[in-house]
Amino acid sequence: MANRLFIKKSIPKLMVEAADDGKGLKRSLTAFSLIALGIGAIIGAGLFVRTAAAAANNAGPSVTLGFIVAGIGCALAGLCYAEFASMIPVSGSAYTYSYATMGELVAWIIGWDLVLEYALGAATVSIAWSEYLNKLLGYFDLNIPYQWCHSPFEASVAGTHGIMNIPALFILFLLSILLIRGARESALVNAIIVITKVSIVILFIVFGWHFINPANHTPFIPEATKFVDAQGVSHNFGGILGILGAAGVVFFAFIGFDAVSTAAQETKNPKKAMPIGILGSLVICTVLYILFSYVLTGVATLNDFRTAGKEASVTYAIQTYMTGYGWLAKLVTIAILAGFSSVILVMLYGQSRVFYSMSKDGLVPRLFSDLHPKFRTPHKSNWVFLGFVGIFACFIPQDIVGDMTSIGTLFAFMLVCAGVWIMRVKSPELKRGFKTPFVPWVPIAGIIVCGAMIYGLGYANWVRLFIWMAIGFIIYFSYSIRKSKLNKEMKNDKK
Repeated sequence: MANRLFIKKSIPKLMVEAADDGKGLKRSLTAFSLIALGIGAIIGAGLFVRTAAAAANNAGPSVTLGFIVAGIGCALAGLCYAEFASMIPVSGSAYTYSYATMGELVAWIIGWDLVLEYALGAATVSIAWSEYLNKLLGYFDLNIPYQWCHSPFEASVAGTHGIMNIPALFILFLLSILLIRGARESALVNAIIVITKVSIVILFIVFGWHFINPANHTPFIPEATKFVDAQGVSHNFGGILGILGAAGVVFFAFIGFDAVSTAAQETKNPKKAMPIGILGSLVICTVLYILFSYVLTGVATLNDFRTAGKEASVTYAIQTYMTGYGWLAKLVTIAILAGFSSVILVMLYGQSRVFYSMSKDGLVPRLFSDLHPKFRTPHKSNWVFLGFVGIFACFIPQDIVGDMTSIGTLFAFMLVCAGVWIMRVKSPELKRGFKTPFVPWVPIAGIIVCGAMIYGLGYANWVRLFIWMAIGFIIYFSYSIRKSKLNKEMKNDKK
């Protein structure tokens, strides 16, 4: 039984699957496309929403240092992702890497875990997209009724209960149609969105720099205290614990760079382009995050982030303190909508490609790897996940799925770091287009930093992860282990 659970997929077999024989996924992406894909996934809800939350509850102006800590953790994992992506240029991301290094059971665990990152991540951001759509409509004295843009578990201050979140489902539908059309078309639209939102971020940094009030950055690292928010939740505020807490909160802002690795099988020259795409997008976004958070916390006060400026904090800061830049506040709202759209696009893309690989291996039904006869995309998978993600987006509050996204991603990062270390020990002879430096210290550091952030997410999220994994084990032992192609081959070899 143990042999069946930990059977590994050989690297030569993966290379055969990665070969472009005209029947599989179409290779159409370049290094620039991958950088745009990564930036599209990274810059979004985290930057525009979580920055203010981390400043208010955890670190004040030192949220900038929290971004640095979270960026370090992601960089360590990113170096490991880059080595794997250059060595195993196959669709599937951490799932595929785990299959080659730690065996089928671990591969299943990480593949199932990635649903938390990609599918629930898309649901989380689509809900935020719905909220900001109403803010944009407000500029034209229009709005969507509360009950049709909130879940049934939410109620307004006036007592109106939500029914379903129609705008969230609408954007998921549009982007699923785009993905079915093909990776190249999706990448083109994503590149346009990326240019738009990065331009707005840079404009805010440049114009906002002149409105920084030094008093808002004094002291830069607040004294360590306890802060109780409006919901009665206690937070470690200030000091080292506050910075670490802020890192855990803003980690959501970095989710997405690993989605670049799911595009390996659709990339031209992946051994060269993959490391450039993963690390390039991560570096660009980290620099923008540090500058953006420094300007935002310098323009607005800590009290703003806890009261009137808690929601739509960037727009609030511009309208309140940056006289003459009301036009920028409107552009920021548009950029946020565009940013959320590109994040959803990449999350849905990554989810369908992970299950494409799992289906090819027999671990999930064949429909997830059926390709459209014209567009050569996993169209049936896109429709299935539209329904799955749509249920969460329409009927579940955002805060429930947001933290599950973070803990699932951190778990994936830890396994990838461990996998690189294992492969260096067991298969040092394999050709690598990019090598993670200072192995095993970089992987070990990645595991420690990501594990610390998981610890910081708290008991409730550990329980949710455990329940999700338990459901995955039931599916694996009742279906996947019997349908696994590798396990079937092993049985035939014994006969």
